[in-house]
Amino acid sequence: MPSLTLGDFELSIFSDGTYPLDGGAFFGVIPKIMWSRKVTPDERNYVTTGLNSLLIRTGKQNVLVETGMGNKLSERMVKFYGQPAQLLTNLAAGGISPADIDTVINTHLHFDHCGWNTVRNQDGKVVPTFPRAKYYAPEGEWQYARRPSERDAISYIPDNYDPLTQSGQMTLLKGGEEIVPGISVKTFPGHTAHMQAVIVQSGGRTACYISDLIPTAAHIDLTWGMGFDLYPLQTIESKKQYFAKAIPEKWLTVFTHDAKTPWAYVEKDESGKMVAKPGTV
Repeated sequence: MPSLTLGDFELSIFSDGTYPLDGGAFFGVIPKIMWSRKVTPDERNYVTTGLNSLLIRTGKQNVLVETGMGNKLSERMVKFYGQPAQLLTNLAAGGISPADIDTVINTHLHFDHCGWNTVRNQDGKVVPTFPRAKYYAPEGEWQYARRPSERDAISYIPDNYDPLTQSGQMTLLKGGEEIVPGISVKTFPGHTAHMQAVIVQSGGRTACYISDLIPTAAHIDLTWGMGFDLYPLQTIESKKQYFAKAIPEKWLTVFTHDAKTPWAYVEKDESGKMVAKPGTV
């Protein structure tokens, strides 16, 4: 459980486990001869992919960013990805129960980012995993998830969010809102049209859960996107926008899918190449 202090806040990574993902899909148009220097694939060309949730203890609230893959995948999806379902176990090991979470923020609504939003109870009914929490997600993402394209319909599981919007427990965001003091969201289109990053500021320091705009430390180069990105050219523009603030202001970047490096500072070396420096404060 990597943890650090950011101003008055404590930041901790809690993993939902890891899952296999096709290396070609993970790195899109980047040739294997290049990406395999950074990430080692197995004999099937799969790479180990992390499921990192960020817990922010503000002193007044426990804020959970992202809820991993959860435990409600179909048998077909389990064949592809497995179903590690480790988040609640890892939270419990850190002394955090579902009732301790005050706020849950989803950057977007793909199944591997909001799976533990809900669980099925003993009667088979879908109920909130975090009963006291207020949930937040991008409104545009929810609208799209209701009518996704054939290309990415598999990425959306309505049971992860529809019961929460129907009950009013989930608030849908336009982008740019402050959720609680020091924690806000900002839209960075590319992976999806309405994906939001979560920006955490305290004591003059900033961390950003950048989500699938930069899923791992291996994706920090501007043109290294995923095959899953719906708008790859916008991914590049959003990265430029992010780095324009994150690099000079020394933001800590939190990576959602990096199994080994949950966070780092992104810098440019003497040649202008992006490099990731270990994330400590």
